[in-house]
Amino acid sequence: MKPFVLSLSIAVMLFSFAVTNAQQTPASAGKVLKDACTQAGKSKKKVFLIFHASWCGWCHKMDTAMNDVSCRKAFNDNYVICHITVSEAKDKKALENPGGEAMLQQYHGGQSGIPYWLVFDASGTLLADSRASIDGGKPENVGCPSKKEEVDYFISVLKKTSHMNATELQAVRTRFTGI
Repeated sequence: MKPFVLSLSIAVMLFSFAVTNAQQTPASAGKVLKDACTQAGKSKKKVFLIFHASWCGWCHKMDTAMNDVSCRKAFNDNYVICHITVSEAKDKKALENPGGEAMLQQYHGGQSGIPYWLVFDASGTLLADSRASIDGGKPENVGCPSKKEEVDYFISVLKKTSHMNATELQAVRTRFTGI
C-alpha cells in the first residue's frame, strides 16, 4: 500500500473511532440541564428532570405513566422532560451522564433512591423536587408517585409549576394512582 493511502486509511479509522466514541458518551448532567433550560425558555415551559437508571422498574413506570395517552400532552405542553442516568451497574457505567451523581447529591437526592425528579424554570432556578413530608414527617422521595399522599404531592407540584387545567390534573391523578 502506498504511504499516502496508508496514512489516509489510518486517519479515516482514527476519525471514525473518535466520532463513534464521542457519540457513545452521554452528555454531562450540566449540559443536559442547560440544554433543557434553553429549550424551555424558547417554548415557555418548565424543565422536568428525572434521575433514572436502566435497571430501575419505578423509573420505567414513571416514564410509562407520563407518556400514557391520557396525560402525555399535558406534560409535553408544560415541560421539557429530560433524563439524567445515574447509579448504573458496573457493566453499564458508560450509560451514566458525567456529573449526574454529583448533581443528584447537590439537589438532596443522593440517598433517596430513584426516580428522583426536579422541576426548574427556564433560567435554571429550582422550583420543586420529589421530596415530600408525608404526614408531617421528614421529607422523603416520592419517586414515581402511586400512593394517594404521594400523588397528592405530585399534583400540588404540577399545579404550582404548570398550566395544567383541572381535567388534565385529574387525568394525571387517575393515571398515577395505584401504579
